Amino acid sequence: MMTRSPPLQPASADDGSRLEDLVELIERLIDVVTEENIALAMGLPASQSQHTAIKLELSELFEAWVKEVGRKNMLLGTSDRQLQGRVLTRLEQLSVAMDENVTRLRAAIEASQRRIDAVMAAIREQISDNAPYGSNGRISAQSASYARNVRI
Repeated sequence: MMTRSPPLQPASADDGSRLEDLVELIERLIDVVTEENIALAMGLPASQSQHTAIKLELSELFEAWVKEVGRKNMLLGTSDRQLQGRVLTRLEQLSVAMDENVTRLRAAIEASQRRIDAVMAAIREQISDNAPYGSNGRISAQSASYARNVRI
């Protein structure tokens, strides 16, 4: 599926290979986020996503690129207009995929919360059905009925 490996750090060559490495990293991020979006769309709980660790690793690498460029330690300029266009196109695709990912993750978290709420409500109901005392502190009818036919 994803056989390419990201650069461990931003590349330092001046011939456009930095941008090629950046494009490759962005493409890997898009792939992972898209795969996670598909899994979330199929109903996979967010906590069971296998993509989280990979996405985190790749996003940390991307963040390192952004910091280096922001500090002006690295210039990503090139005279290759086609390569510049690829970078911009991939960044736009990444933005769209990440927006969808945020929406799907929120929906998955809300679904998980609804499941938790339903389980907790069932537990509370089961406990209250078997409790010897009602909410008013008096012996419940079920508990009282068990003792009616007991003779000492």
